[in-house]
Amino acid sequence: MSRIGNNPIAIPSGVEIKVDDNMVTVKGPKGELSQSIDLVDVKVEDNQVIVSRSGETKEEKAKHGLYRSLISNCFEGVSKGFKTEQELVGVGYRATVTGQLLELNLGFSHTIFMQIPSEVKVSTEAVKGQPPLVTFESIDKQLLGQVAAKLRSLRPPEPYKGKGIKFKGEQLRRKAGKTAAK
Repeated sequence: MSRIGNNPIAIPSGVEIKVDDNMVTVKGPKGELSQSIDLVDVKVEDNQVIVSRSGETKEEKAKHGLYRSLISNCFEGVSKGFKTEQELVGVGYRATVTGQLLELNLGFSHTIFMQIPSEVKVSTEAVKGQPPLVTFESIDKQLLGQVAAKLRSLRPPEPYKGKGIKFKGEQLRRKAGKTAAK
């Protein structure tokens, strides 16, 4: 039994939902998102959205909670939006933004240019004494996660000195280095 899938989704004020055969469209103050669905039924009843299974197969049970979470993310995205922050930890690591192009200096012999999708807003902040900060904002949680993962994959944090790109507030598992033998 899906515990997440059975929870109703409250519709925030100022948000409209339209349910077609296999498409849910959510429109709010920050924008509009669509989510395709299959194997579940979506009903709107007295300012709540209820996602229910059409059967009891293993695949339908698996998708029940998934689609409920995806629709819930659509509501949160068009009403509040999503934001993620990443720190560039390392000597000489820098980031600058020109339009939708992110220019990164990550200790390589060359500069890395990363094209950001138009649905994602990007900004950088450099404060003396702290690592540079790259902030992504979007209404689409899935796309935001993909962009953040792509940036992190350019220089993942290493366990010895902690250098690399990490999420703000992330605790890295550190390892001890070599010890001198006598």
